[in-house]
Amino acid sequence: MPGDDASYLLCAEDAGGAFFFADVAASTCTTATDDDWCSRAEDEESAAASLVAELIGGEADYSPRSDYPDRLRSRCIDPTARADSVAWILKVQQYCGFLPLTAYLAVNYMDRFLSLHRLPQEDGWAMQLLAVTCLSLAAKMEETLVPSLLDLQIESTRYIFEPRTILRMELLVLTALNWRLRSVTPFMFIDFFVCKVDPRGKDTRYLIGRATQMILAAMHDIEFLDHCPSSMAAAAVLCATGEMPSFALVNPRLAVNWCIGLAEEGVRSCYKLMQQLVSGKRAATAAAVAVNLCSDEVLSSNSSSCTTPPPPKRRKRSPPPVT
Repeated sequence: MPGDDASYLLCAEDAGGAFFFADVAASTCTTATDDDWCSRAEDEESAAASLVAELIGGEADYSPRSDYPDRLRSRCIDPTARADSVAWILKVQQYCGFLPLTAYLAVNYMDRFLSLHRLPQEDGWAMQLLAVTCLSLAAKMEETLVPSLLDLQIESTRYIFEPRTILRMELLVLTALNWRLRSVTPFMFIDFFVCKVDPRGKDTRYLIGRATQMILAAMHDIEFLDHCPSSMAAAAVLCATGEMPSFALVNPRLAVNWCIGLAEEGVRSCYKLMQQLVSGKRAATAAAVAVNLCSDEVLSSNSSSCTTPPPPKRRKRSPPPVT
């Protein structure tokens, strides 16, 4: 570690981008009490549309490499290990009461890292270390209260890693991702898209919650890795509206008019996958979460229980380096 020079810790991202992401969140939800509400709302909607279009233009910069889904399908990267890691991240998200965004970011960091680096395969310790590390980074990005690194490993882990090991892995992940952690996610689009289909706000809360549920369920399925976050958000909102007769006319062809940059074919393809997921026709890797899609409970805060005790945990002190 260099002497007094801490420049290696500086984030490589443009600081101005932080305000851009904040502007998107602020522009998609407004509250007005004065007489010129309609005029202001129209101006703010136009500004929000421009910001969302800009997000769509940059979402590929925060995605795994384009060959990553095919490497999972061909088992060059173990899809079962990835599915197990996603399931664990979602369990901890529920157990700790983390935001859905935190879980999504953790999986995004993990996928981006795996698309760039090959992990040791023996015993599965490296994949578990990566999952813990990515969840730790995501929690630091989004949560106001973050458990200790030991407490973060409380839910169904085979190994327990020392904090110093996780911190070393965090630096490795940060370097691999070029410190770009403010990923573009489907949650940046959901509110805006829901406002397009429900401008009066009568069913907004339900539609946002339902779409959020579907996105979390879709993270298990590697087929969704072929689709960008904006298409996933649009597909989730379409599926949510499809469950309500009052939105029967909403379809992928209309959805592409929600914002510049949405491609009808991409939205339609993702929508078809999402429909299969909700109906239970997708692969078993998403079965555990898909069951919750049939519930009226939008976001459960309870962790799932196990009927059999977990295997004894083994302490992993200083794992060999990841290549």
